[in-house]
Amino acid sequence: MTAGVDVAAHYASGSLLDAIRQGLDRAGTDIEDATIDHLAPVDEFHIGGRQATQHLCEQLDLDRDDHVLDVGCGIGGTARFLASEYECAVTGIDLTPEYVEVARALSQWTGLADRTDFVLGSALDTGVAAATFDRAVQVHVGMNIPDKRSLFAEVHRVLRPGGELAVYDIMQTSPAEPAFPVPWASDVTMSHVESLDVYRAALVDAGFDIVVECDRSDFAREFFAEMRQRSTGGPPPIGLHLIMGADAPIKIGNMVAGVSAGSLAPTEIIARKPS
Repeated sequence: MTAGVDVAAHYASGSLLDAIRQGLDRAGTDIEDATIDHLAPVDEFHIGGRQATQHLCEQLDLDRDDHVLDVGCGIGGTARFLASEYECAVTGIDLTPEYVEVARALSQWTGLADRTDFVLGSALDTGVAAATFDRAVQVHVGMNIPDKRSLFAEVHRVLRPGGELAVYDIMQTSPAEPAFPVPWASDVTMSHVESLDVYRAALVDAGFDIVVECDRSDFAREFFAEMRQRSTGGPPPIGLHLIMGADAPIKIGNMVAGVSAGSLAPTEIIARKPS
C-alpha cells in the first residue's frame, strides 16, 4: 500500500458511525438532541480533548466572517467546535474516507452542516485555490506526514496574507521511538514524529513567522491522571475506544508512557503568514 492508503487504513473501522449512534443511545441521547458536547469524548481525538481544543483555538483571532481550514480533520470535532463557538465557516480535509463520511453525518446531527464542509483529500495537495482561508488548524496530524515542509507550504499557499496556522502535534524530545501501536500508528513505518526544531524549520522554510511555541506536557500529564481516575468500570458509551478499536488501551498506554517519560511532548505552535 502507499503511505497515504496505509495511514487511512489504520484509522478506518468500517462501522464507526453505527458505533457512535449506538453509544449515544446507550448514553440516553437521541440523535436529534446530540450536541458537540455529547460527541466530544469521541470526536476530540487528541491529547486533552476539548480543553486542548479550546486552548489552541483561543489563540487565534477568530470571528464569524472567517473561513478556517481544518487540516487532517478526522471526524470533525475541532471543526464543529470552531463553527459552534466562533460561528465561522470551517472546511475540513482528511485522507480517510470513513472519517469524512462520519464528519458530515455528525455535523448534520448537531445542526452545524451549514457552517462545516468536509472533503476527502491530502493535506499535501488540497486542490484549493490559493489565498482561500483566513485561518488554519492542524491537530495531531503531523505525526503521520513525513514531509513537514510540503505540508506547511501547502497550508501557507491556501492561507490569505496575514492568516494564521495553529498546530497541536506530538513532537519528539529524544531519539527513543515509542512502543507501538500508538493512536496515530500501528508500527514505525507510519509514524513520523519529529522535534520542535524540525517543525520550526519547516514552517520558516514554507514562509511562516513563528508567533508562539508552547510545550503542553504538564497539561497532558494532568489530563492522563484525570483519565486514569475516570477509567474504573470499563469504557464509557462514547469515547475514543470507538475510533481506536479493541487495542485502544494499548495504544493510549504506549502514548502515555512516551509523554510521561519525556520522550514525546504535545506541543502548540502558532505561525503567521506575513501580510
